[in-house]
Amino acid sequence: MKHAPMPVHAERRFVPTALMLGNVVTGCSVLVPAGMLVELSAGLDVSIRTAGLLITFGAIMLCVGSPVTAWLTSRIERRTLLTATLAVLALCNIASAFAPDYASLLVIRLLMLAIGALYTPQAAGTAALIVPEERRGSTIAYIFLGWSLAAAVGLPAITFIASRYGWQAVYGAIGAMSCLSFLLLAWRLPRGLMGAPVDLKTWAAIGRNRMILLLLLITTAQMSGQFVIFTYMGPLLARLTGAGPDPIALVFACYGICGVIGTAIGTRIVDSWGAWKTSMLFTSVLLAGVGGWALSAGIYPLMAVSVAIWGIGFASTNSMQQVRLVGAAPALASASVSLNTSVLYVGQAIGSAIGGFLYARDLLFANGYVGAAFVALALTTVILTKPSKV
Repeated sequence: MKHAPMPVHAERRFVPTALMLGNVVTGCSVLVPAGMLVELSAGLDVSIRTAGLLITFGAIMLCVGSPVTAWLTSRIERRTLLTATLAVLALCNIASAFAPDYASLLVIRLLMLAIGALYTPQAAGTAALIVPEERRGSTIAYIFLGWSLAAAVGLPAITFIASRYGWQAVYGAIGAMSCLSFLLLAWRLPRGLMGAPVDLKTWAAIGRNRMILLLLLITTAQMSGQFVIFTYMGPLLARLTGAGPDPIALVFACYGICGVIGTAIGTRIVDSWGAWKTSMLFTSVLLAGVGGWALSAGIYPLMAVSVAIWGIGFASTNSMQQVRLVGAAPALASASVSLNTSVLYVGQAIGSAIGGFLYARDLLFANGYVGAAFVALALTTVILTKPSKV
């Protein structure tokens, strides 16, 4: 039995906010090692590069898990699916706080992210079921604001808590936050929301759609470029400028706060500008920020300003990708948005692996230039995807 999108009058208050807060939890769960690599390295008696592999291996699990779980769960009612995903995140974060060694923490993380891969694409797809088409772009951008908040509030808090109370306290805090998000979503999200079933024909149709493939390339290049630097941002700042935990937390805060600002701007202008123009703007800003990091490496104030510029671009570029994918082929949106999330994590895996390689060999200045090259590729591809009418 097929379910039509919910009529506008049936929309409950605060549903987009509940979905957005779930993205805060998901973002913190995915990004948490980046904010406390030094503490994980010391507490688990591993190198910083090995601690960074928590992000690399986690990203690999996410990129595999997103399309597979989208296929396996496409016929599950959305309220059940999304709340169950948050419940798993809560349990796994709490379990991580009690992990006795690196291997145990890695196993728990991989299990958590195999299920957590569901949340972001399915939350975006659910937005299309609860709002009219003319509000779809701004609502998806708003829901993706959760990732900006995870960076704006979550990463600085992670760095602060880990430097004072240890990495276990961080996982416990995220676990508690996950429980609250689970309860809010279970309370506000209506029952009976069903997305379009995903089958093998859906994936074949995506493979034949040139625009979707180019959009997926943009996501991969954007994320690869950012995570060459972002995974090791804390240790890089410490090595290049001598910054301690609090100045590093300040840079993470600038990154995230500017991400929130960028997302707010993107949410405001996307319905009038269109997704392509908005994507062009924020990808250009992203390149300016990452390029600024490369050129100013070693000078803390300039690097902090570059990260702030980079932050304005990072979240909006990702949310615009989801908006463009939904618009490019609405019938394929459930699968294409899931696949976009998958290649987003492919980019994280590629970028963090390259970043770890460079960091381990003390090629600290190279991270910025390699990252900028990936983002330049993304911007070039955005230009190539200009629609005939904008």
